[in-house]
This record gives sequence, structure tokens and C-alpha cells, in this order.
Amino acid sequence: MTLAPLLVFAATEERSSLFLILPDIHELIWGIVSFVVLVFLIWKFAGPALAATLEARQQAVVQDLREAETAKEQAESLLEDYRKQLADAKDEANRIIEAARETAESLKAELVSKAEAEADQIVSKARSEVAAERERALAEVRQEVADLSIELAERVVQESIDRDAQRQLIERYLNDLERMS
Repeated sequence: MTLAPLLVFAATEERSSLFLILPDIHELIWGIVSFVVLVFLIWKFAGPALAATLEARQQAVVQDLREAETAKEQAESLLEDYRKQLADAKDEANRIIEAARETAESLKAELVSKAEAEADQIVSKARSEVAAERERALAEVRQEVADLSIELAERVVQESIDRDAQRQLIERYLNDLERMS
């Protein structure tokens, strides 16, 4: 019994080295047929499903790319709009600042003009008051001079002349004095 397994082992040993390189022809044919059937089944049933899946995936990727491109264009459009709005806001702010500056300058000029007009009015009023006061003082001085002159003339002449005539005489004399000065 111990010899039989050794003989089987030896017989198989010779055959096995060639068997490893070139299998038995029946196995080779069945392997090729099985491979062809497997390839046909995959091509017939799994192929269309795989192609449909690949096509759907390709269309999904193309659709995603289109959507991404659309989103990118919208984002760029929004960015451009925001930039335009920002520029418009800056222009509006500059316009408002310039308008405020012009308003302030015109208000300043108006206030200065009013102040100058008030100052001129005050000076004019003061001058007219001074002139009126001067006239009043001159009238008082004339009156005083006339009264003193009449009194003096009465004493000198010792006779009383008509007061109205004396006043007219003194007025003429004072007017002549003013014209000379």
C-alpha cells in the first residue's frame, strides 16, 4: 500500500510539469467556451446597462457642467451688478458730498453777505444817528448862541428889538459861517 501512492505521485509528477504550462485539451476547450459565453452574456445583458449607466453619468456630468457654467455666469453678472451698484453708490455719495459742500459754501456766502449788509446797515444807521445828533447839537448850539447873542445885544443896546428879527439875523450869520468852513 505504501508503494501505490508513490507510483501515482511519480506518474502525476511527470505529467504535472507539462500540465502547468499547457492544460488538457478538454479543459482548454471548455475554458474558451465558458469565457466566450461569459463575454457574450456580459456584452448582451450587462453591456447595455453599463452603457446606459455610462451615458446617463456622462449626461449628468455634462448637465452639471452646464449648470455650473450658468451659475458662474450668473455669479459674474451679479458681481458686475454689485460692482456697478457700488460705483453708483460711491458716485452718489460724492455727489451728495459735493452738493453739501456747495450748499455750505453758498450758505457761508449768504451769511457773510447778510453779515456785511447788517454791518453796513449798522454803520449807516450809526452815521445817520451821528449826523442827526450833530444836527441836533448844532441846532442846540445855534439856539444857545442866538439866545446868548440876543441877551448880549439887549444889554449892549439897552433896547429890546424884535426877537424874530434878531433870530433871522443870527441865522443868516451862522449860515454864512458854515459856508465858509
